[in-house]
Amino acid sequence: MMTLEISTIRICGGLLLIIFLSLLFFPGYGIPNPPLDVLPKRELRGVWIATVVNIDWPSANNLTTAQQKAELIQQLDNHQRAGINAVLLQIRPSADAFYAKSREPWSRFLTGKPGQQPNPFYDPLEFAIEEAHKRGMELHAWINPYRATFDLVSTNTTADHITRQNPDWFFVYGGKKLFNPGLPEVREYITGIVMDIVRNYDIDGIHFDDYFYPYPESGKPIPDTETFRKYPNGFRDVGDWRRNNVNLLIQMVSDSVHKEKKYIKFGVSPFGIWDNKKDQPRGSASSGLSGYRQLYADALKWLEEGWVDYINPQIYFPFGNPAAPYEVLADWWSQHANGRHFYIGHAAYRANENREGWRERNQIPNQVRYARQHAHAQGSIYYSSKHISNNAAGLRDSLQYNLYRYKSLPPNMPWLDSVPPEPPFGLLATVAENRTSVILHWLPSAPAADGDEAYGYVVYRFNEGEELNLNNPQNILYITYDSKQLTYTDNMTRRNGYYRYVVTAIDRIKNESTPSNVREIYIE
Repeated sequence: MMTLEISTIRICGGLLLIIFLSLLFFPGYGIPNPPLDVLPKRELRGVWIATVVNIDWPSANNLTTAQQKAELIQQLDNHQRAGINAVLLQIRPSADAFYAKSREPWSRFLTGKPGQQPNPFYDPLEFAIEEAHKRGMELHAWINPYRATFDLVSTNTTADHITRQNPDWFFVYGGKKLFNPGLPEVREYITGIVMDIVRNYDIDGIHFDDYFYPYPESGKPIPDTETFRKYPNGFRDVGDWRRNNVNLLIQMVSDSVHKEKKYIKFGVSPFGIWDNKKDQPRGSASSGLSGYRQLYADALKWLEEGWVDYINPQIYFPFGNPAAPYEVLADWWSQHANGRHFYIGHAAYRANENREGWRERNQIPNQVRYARQHAHAQGSIYYSSKHISNNAAGLRDSLQYNLYRYKSLPPNMPWLDSVPPEPPFGLLATVAENRTSVILHWLPSAPAADGDEAYGYVVYRFNEGEELNLNNPQNILYITYDSKQLTYTDNMTRRNGYYRYVVTAIDRIKNESTPSNVREIYIE
């Protein structure tokens, strides 16, 4: 009996220790109903919508236009309910297009046949931008800069595809044709593609993912020796030369985008490890594949030069991973953001995996908590859309009912625009005929000091006894990205309720004005 009692004490002590450590490092872990998180008012909450091989949208390449639209609207509605405020839509999977105003052919992942436009015709990018903005979401155009084909099947490209027009621009690696980053004409061409999109569409950002030089295949060197010989640019080491080739493209795209439209954000989502400390003192305490060394992507250089507005490393690893611990990488990137925004890429697609670390179904929610509290990240982006929509491991529920339960504004970027808009004025509040709704009207803001007009408005509501605190996201009732919308109906009121309202203006970068006049109303 005594032995049993001692064993029980040991077991209980061990459980208490586990619970204590869980609460210390991962708030909410191990508690059936964890307390609600304190939420930031400004946070980028994004999701990747992948179109290559129909990963997320459209679900198949033989859908009608109506079906494509319906599928995208359903995903956007799901994301809006989950609290997402930014969509990163893949519009150029492999030197092809999910948009009409393109010098490259229509993607086969859209219509089933390369070069074939949707029938009935519509412009998917224009449609996505309009629907995202309706829901208070930014839309960033996600582009694969270097992938030219997804395979080597000739019938999967059109006769006028760029790989046929300029075959010398490409090399074959890993069963794909890839643009050769060492060629000056390639950099000019890719920058031109980006600028077509910037000039022709009302996007909020340009986004590159992690595919720069190809992921290495054992024993297969990259076939660019002749290019290195022809365009050495003063470099003797091929690794340094390749990194410089990518740097030249990043700088060219950044300069071109920001010169054309100052409000468009340029961001990159590199591999989760920049470099390992064992190979470079500035690297992280990790031992996995290195974006710097194997993909020739020097993201630290881009941050230090101010070429990117945000960095979004794909930290697709769980806490305590032996080669790439999530917490170590999150801390490292946070310490090297150089004043630019740092958003964490989360592996929503792994949320249901039965592997070490991922068996804990609150792995990603705890990663978000860690990012907020310890790494001071300005946001998160999830790969990919269908795993949020399908509520993998209950992730969408965690976002919708806890982590993202209040609306948020994307963080502003003072290096792009630091001048806030002027406030709206003349706010009026009236009780609707049904006596259960409040109708708000206001007058538009005057142009700001830099000449910018308001891009949209934020409506705040305060209940009786609540402080007029615009920093508390709980008070945000509604966000619109439509400067012409000067009215809003609050249907979440009740009889015998006392409410106060204010409205602020936001510009394209989401700088926010001071509040309008306050309107108080009592519903009898």
